[in-house]
Amino acid sequence: MALIFVVVMLFAALHDGDGTLRFASYYGDHMVLQKAPQKAVLWGYYGHEKEQVVVYLTSSTVLQKVSSAPVTNDIWQVTLEPVDAGGPYSIYAVTESSICSLKDVLFGDIWICGGQSNMLFTMSQIFNSSEELAVSSKYPHVRPFMTALNMSKTELIDLIQVEIPWSTPNSSVLANFSGLCWLFGRYMYDKLNYPIGLVESSWGGTPVEAWSSARALKQCGLVPSEDMYELKDDMIQQTGNSMLKSTVLWNAMIHPFLNMTIYGAIWYQGEANAAYHKDNYNCSFPTMINDWRMAFHQGSGGQTAHDFPFGFVQLSTYKKSATDDGFPDIRWHQTADMGFVPNIKMKNTFMAVAFDLPDKTSPYGKIHPRDKQDVAHRLTLGARAVAYGEKGISFQGPFPKVIVPIESTVNVTYDQKIFVTPSKDIFEICCSEKNASCEPDSLWSPAPIMVWNQTTIQLSASACPPSKVAALRYGWRDWPCEFKACPVYDSSKNLPAPPFITNRYAGNHIW
Repeated sequence: MALIFVVVMLFAALHDGDGTLRFASYYGDHMVLQKAPQKAVLWGYYGHEKEQVVVYLTSSTVLQKVSSAPVTNDIWQVTLEPVDAGGPYSIYAVTESSICSLKDVLFGDIWICGGQSNMLFTMSQIFNSSEELAVSSKYPHVRPFMTALNMSKTELIDLIQVEIPWSTPNSSVLANFSGLCWLFGRYMYDKLNYPIGLVESSWGGTPVEAWSSARALKQCGLVPSEDMYELKDDMIQQTGNSMLKSTVLWNAMIHPFLNMTIYGAIWYQGEANAAYHKDNYNCSFPTMINDWRMAFHQGSGGQTAHDFPFGFVQLSTYKKSATDDGFPDIRWHQTADMGFVPNIKMKNTFMAVAFDLPDKTSPYGKIHPRDKQDVAHRLTLGARAVAYGEKGISFQGPFPKVIVPIESTVNVTYDQKIFVTPSKDIFEICCSEKNASCEPDSLWSPAPIMVWNQTTIQLSASACPPSKVAALRYGWRDWPCEFKACPVYDSSKNLPAPPFITNRYAGNHIW
């Protein structure tokens, strides 16, 4: 083994930089590869058809030779044996006449961070950015990578451009990296204590259709070739494009990663769909998740789990005086109209409720709250419970278990102990003389909180004739409450109850 190691290192010294053999764009020095029990996939380019490429994994104590792979259509690809968390390692790809290498490689868990502007929102923009950036160097095993903003009409096998190559974290690198992505990775490292690789691929003002494949859109009755979305003014200034077609970001900024083994993904998006294909989001979002899972599983040769964990942020706030149902509807559709996750339609998912974290003085616009720490913390709780199977951890706010109308009141019993503060209008009821279901645009009346105990809230239903309460909803507005001041939380007052809408005559089991 020692002799082989010396030969490889000597070959590297003589031939490194030859330039004829290379890795794909998103491999690089300082990167993180997926740890055991999954197998990391490596691939790249070489212009000598059918020539064998051999990959060596080396450290001060380890030399692992991977079976050689032939070059096919100028591309080579190998799958490493499982490697436990840790490092650093060096990796060499070797042919008869060329070599390329990766240095300071760690093995850990890879998380994709995707979405629109609240995921793109940088570390330099969040609350306490100076302090957060200052401590980043204390987390050398949390490594960031960021794609550049690019579109494509066809599915690409590699990225067009890299914005931030794999890096050891410091304030200058992270200043332009996603605040939410970094904080999530940092908080997960505090719990897991092994390397975390963060791959950011996000673009402000973009709808879910742009991040979805053509096959996913077709499942929801959307026609990719005719699907266009108008970018917001700030995005036009940055990109020079006023229109965005569906699939173009899937093609250029997600599809290239399919060969890479990943552990999971987190997502912050939906604002763009509040006024664009809103009524399709309860299909397009869950379908995008499942399509990503299928594609990453196949692209990695089965190494990425077919149901890899997927976390997302339920929309925060935008307009305090908004009268439309854009944000409330999207929040509901983010859960496939179930109100919580994981659920039967969205398995192995987790959600951070964020509608109690408004930021009315944000210099970046109220749609961009600066408090990404609480969002990341809530996502971390979900990841620990769902993605890592940690037992006994509370990661969801209270959700109704039973709703009972009694004369002029409605009793709402939750699935866990609750912390309650009074409110006259956060709950609303809809009345029906004909036992018909209510819609968001039906007439809704406030149902003030009267009394409560550890698990149940009694609401006034005086706005309805006796026994004519047909529906109940909670937090159904763009800006339902002030910062961390919603009326219903879990008993520790850390996790807000998510918004919901439920109809008595729609076969809902909680009535």
